[in-house]
Amino acid sequence: MGRERGYYVYIVASKSRVLYVGVTGSLMARVLRHKAGEGGTFTRQYRVHRLVFYQSFQSVGAAIARETEIKKWRREKKVALIYADNPTWEDLAAGWGDAAVMRESRKAGSSPGFWPGSE
Repeated sequence: MGRERGYYVYIVASKSRVLYVGVTGSLMARVLRHKAGEGGTFTRQYRVHRLVFYQSFQSVGAAIARETEIKKWRREKKVALIYADNPTWEDLAAGWGDAAVMRESRKAGSSPGFWPGSE
């Protein structure tokens, strides 16, 4: 059985709170493209790359319908949607794409420099 595909409606914002509403099948990849300045002209020009809202859907049709609905809203209603889930407008994708840090964990009483079972 294949992996279920998900679709997302998302809102990205600039620091000055310019908004962009989009739809994608890969939220992380799309947001990283925005952060890299690889979005469209509008998002590049206004530096709109902070993920402030997203909603997931199982069907692409439902996601596109929701995106269309939100895009027709006045700014005030979009802002209210963001505030409902993210009142401080935090970047929900902060740290995405950063290098992973590996940490060594040891059991209590083990000696540094030895792997468990290597004595």
